[in-house]
Amino acid sequence: MTDSLSFASIGEITESLRNGEISALQLVDLYAHRIDRYAEVSKAFIAVDLERAREKAAAIDAEFDASRALNGVPYACKDLFDVEGMATTGGSRVLADNVASRDAESVRRLDRAGAIFIGKNNLHEFAYGATGENLIYGTPPNPYDKTRLAGGSSSGSAAALGYGLCVAALGTDTGGSVRAPAALCGLVGFKPTFGRISTEGVIPYSWSLDHVGTLTRSAADCARLFAILDSRPAVTPSVALTGQRIGIPETFFFEHADSEILDSLDRLMNFLRAAGASLKPVPMPSMEFTRSVSLTVQMPEALSYHNRYLEQRGELYSQDFRAGLALGQCLLAEQYIRAKRFIETYRRDMQAAFAEVDALLTPATPVIAPPIGAVELTTDGHTEPAGNAITRYTSFFNMTGHPAITLPCGLHSAGLPMAAQLVGRHHDDQTLIETARLIEESYDFELPFPTLD
Repeated sequence: MTDSLSFASIGEITESLRNGEISALQLVDLYAHRIDRYAEVSKAFIAVDLERAREKAAAIDAEFDASRALNGVPYACKDLFDVEGMATTGGSRVLADNVASRDAESVRRLDRAGAIFIGKNNLHEFAYGATGENLIYGTPPNPYDKTRLAGGSSSGSAAALGYGLCVAALGTDTGGSVRAPAALCGLVGFKPTFGRISTEGVIPYSWSLDHVGTLTRSAADCARLFAILDSRPAVTPSVALTGQRIGIPETFFFEHADSEILDSLDRLMNFLRAAGASLKPVPMPSMEFTRSVSLTVQMPEALSYHNRYLEQRGELYSQDFRAGLALGQCLLAEQYIRAKRFIETYRRDMQAAFAEVDALLTPATPVIAPPIGAVELTTDGHTEPAGNAITRYTSFFNMTGHPAITLPCGLHSAGLPMAAQLVGRHHDDQTLIETARLIEESYDFELPFPTLD
C-alpha cells in the first residue's frame, strides 16, 4: 500500500472501500502512520484516538454497509468539538481536564454515516485569532512552505488535510477561520448559512457569529459532508453555469490585494463568462466599521463563556486572549447593541444585493500565506495586522450569515495557493456548493499537491 490514497477524495476512498481494494482498518493504519510520520512538522493534532478508530474500522470491515454515505472515511475535528471520553481543550491549558460526556451533534451525525473519527486538531487558542499560532501545542505550518502559516483559527484542521493525515475535517468559522486556512493551504473551505450545521457540543467563541464548517479536498467532498451535517432536509438543486448571475463587489473586496491573486480572479471571471455566466457589478455597504463591529460583538460574547474560568484559571490563558477578554469587560451594553444594529443593516443590504444576483465572487484572501511570526503585512501600500489581512474578505459574511465557500484558483509565483470565494443567498447552500463543484470540474486550477519530503 502506498501513500497515494492519503490525498484521495471522499469519493475515491469510498469507491476503494466498496470495491475491496482497501479495508477500513488498512486505511486507518495508513493515516495513523502518516500522523506519526508528520507529527513534529505538521503540529496538526492535539490528540489522536487510534484505538477507537481501529475498533470502528474493524466493525465496518466485518459488515460493510454501502448505504452509509461516509462508511470507512477517516476524519478529524478541531479541538472545540466534544468527542465522548476525550478532553475538549480548545487548544488551551485552561480546559486540559475538560473531558466530554457525549459527542457534539456534528460528530454524532458523521458517526451515524459511517465516518471514522481519528483525532482532535490544533487551533489558535479558543479560536481567538486568524494566524493559527499556538504557544502550547505549536503552530501548524503551511504544507506548501513550512516557513509559512497554515492560517487560523482552524490551523490544525487545514494542516491535517494538507499533510495528508485524514480525508476531511471539521472546523469553526467566526470571521473566516475555516475558509481562510483552507484558502491558504489549497483546500476547499465551507461556511454554511448561519445555523444550518448545529453548534451543539462545540465550545463557543462568539455565539451569534460562530458557524461550524468543513475543510475538504474538493467541492464535491464538501457536498457529501454537508448532506450529512445539514440540519434541514437535503435538496438536490439543478444548477448550470450558463445563465448564472455572478455579482462582483464594486468596492472593498478587490482592494489592496496581491496582484497575482487579482490576476487569478480575472482568469476565473473570464472562464465564467465563457461558460455562459453573466457578471455584473454589485454595490456593497460601507465597510468602514465592519472590523470594529465584529469585534464589539465577539469579545462580550467570548467573555460570557470564559468569565466562569477567569477568576480561578485566568493565569492559564495566553496573554493575547486575556487582553481580548479584558476588552470585552470594558465594552458597554449600548456599544454591543449598536453593533448588533449595524449587523442587521448589513444583512438587509446584502438581501437587496442578492435580489439581483445568484452569487457573489471575491478573492478568498488578499494575501498568500504569511510567514510564521508575521505581525503586520503590507499589500499594495496598505499595512494591517496579519490576522486582519487573512480574514479581511471573509469576516463580513459571518455577520450577514450568508453561506460562503472558498476554492483554489491557482498557484502563486511564491509556490503558495491562491483562492476564490463564492457567497450565496441565505439557505441556498446546496446551490452554492454545486456551483463551486461545476467550476472545479470544468476549470483547471493548476494546483499540485504539496511536496512534503
